[in-house]
Amino acid sequence: MNGPVVEVRLWADGGDRLPAIGDVLRAPREGAEPLLLEVVTHVALDRLRAIGLGDTRGLAVGAPLEITHAPLCVPVGAGVKGRVLDMLGRPLDGGPPVEGPTRPVLRPTKTTLERRPATEIFETGLKVIDLLSPLPRGGNAGLFGGAGVGKTVLMMELIHNTVQHHDGVSVFAGIGERSREARELWLEMQQSGVLDDVVLILGQMGETPGVRFRTGLSAITVAEYFRDDVGQDVLLFIDNVFRFVQAGNEVSGTLGRPPSRIGYQPTLAAEVAQLEERISSTDKGTLTSVQAVYVPADDITDPAVAEIFNHLDSFLVLSREAAAEGLYPAVDPLRSSSSLLVSEFVGERHASVAARVRATLAKYEELRDIIALMGIDELSPDDRRAVVRARRLRRFLTQPFFVTEQFTGTAGVHVALVDTLSGCEAILSGAHDDLPEQAFYMGGRLDDLLAVARRDTEAAA
Repeated sequence: MNGPVVEVRLWADGGDRLPAIGDVLRAPREGAEPLLLEVVTHVALDRLRAIGLGDTRGLAVGAPLEITHAPLCVPVGAGVKGRVLDMLGRPLDGGPPVEGPTRPVLRPTKTTLERRPATEIFETGLKVIDLLSPLPRGGNAGLFGGAGVGKTVLMMELIHNTVQHHDGVSVFAGIGERSREARELWLEMQQSGVLDDVVLILGQMGETPGVRFRTGLSAITVAEYFRDDVGQDVLLFIDNVFRFVQAGNEVSGTLGRPPSRIGYQPTLAAEVAQLEERISSTDKGTLTSVQAVYVPADDITDPAVAEIFNHLDSFLVLSREAAAEGLYPAVDPLRSSSSLLVSEFVGERHASVAARVRATLAKYEELRDIIALMGIDELSPDDRRAVVRARRLRRFLTQPFFVTEQFTGTAGVHVALVDTLSGCEAILSGAHDDLPEQAFYMGGRLDDLLAVARRDTEAAA
């Protein structure tokens, strides 16, 4: 034994068939459920290595194992809705065991002919996302950011805004995240009354790498059941995909594989593809995913982050500078984008407004160093107008969250896409250049912000 890796020797009476990769071995334990181990490699005709899906402490050299000749499975069906489970389908919410059919966790991906491309917007009610990086219905979206920039809070806000307006099933996979955050999410869903149509599958930070490595695939298996067997639209939330990569790296290291770039496992691309390519939509139903991705040391070129980028239709890059300025959600509007942001999918008006907003914000970024050195008065009139409007646009694209209402005391807002477009068009036209920047900060529709500004002006007078 080496941490989670267990080497197994097969005796002559152990059966005439070598267990296949992905098959499960069962290790009996006194006073506890048997420990499951997943076969990951064959060493010789009579030896193999397996990863423990749980704590391997207590196993002894020479202890007998049971060969099941069956793959790792997870329960699916109506019984998993409203439940908090681990990656093996065991309850974590204190409820009864889940009854129902099971499905193998390792399943083939859909073929190209079976897939349906993402061509519709999944509206979130968050202005900066719907305008500049619209999420695709039936596609993959990623939230990229370093530590402490608000990935999990933004994920919880997206869950709050979308699950309540979603007719299908939602599946949440917690991979290597804090147990405190999982409990907060569970309580939030109970209070909002959406838990009955949500499945939470957790492999938290304290779990072994084998559990964290398979939690994402277990959640996808449950999502595939509702998509293929029930024909429902499914929302899949994963927090955090980088922890999946990290768990795979731990497993790879204990298996003795030589590291690749910057110490990552040599199988990085294959493992990310195995997870991401399972997330697809078919004619039976859509599978829309939103995935949080931790960016180590804020390096967006990190090999693991770059590999995940390749599989996404929409990506939101969270900025530490925006978070420091209090511009929440702290989305970097110039580095975030979506494959849907073309007129064929979002319409001429949306594509045009998004392009003008991005150009105005890019102009402001170019001029920031000049403003810091010489002041805004040294700019040309056209540049001054661009700066004024860019700063108002950036503040208009902030908004308070429902999930942070208890901490900030400010009620959350849900803004329709048409209201976001109208507000941006009005600011770009210069109709509100006379208003102070603060009037556009942390609000909803532009009409509501203007009404508050008028009331404040009248009160001051």
